[in-house]
Amino acid sequence: QVQLVESGGGLVQPGESQTLSCAVSGSIFGVGDMGWYRQAPGKERELVAITSGGSTNYASSVKGRFTISRDNAKNTVYLQMNSLKPEDTAVYYCYADVRTARGNTIPHWGQGAQVTVSS
Repeated sequence: QVQLVESGGGLVQPGESQTLSCAVSGSIFGVGDMGWYRQAPGKERELVAITSGGSTNYASSVKGRFTISRDNAKNTVYLQMNSLKPEDTAVYYCYADVRTARGNTIPHWGQGAQVTVSS
């Protein structure tokens, strides 16, 4: 079994910073792409940031404010969020492509972390 466990999240004021982390554990034979998505109330889940093959991509709404990074030794991905805005309020889900013993890749999701930006 594979688990993605998120930590971080909570209530912050506009302009403040917060860091989310997501650790992958279990029967892992490698981790490919890792990323973060978010879903606000009444909206569809959207990509926030992704790291793939050493490169990173961001949604235009967070570019310059959010930074994604990963620690391959720990199979952990981070999302540093600066200058948070009320519109960043959402449940944030981490994502990882996990390689199995058979060599195929299966996408896995974290349980979600609520981030609320409000004064």
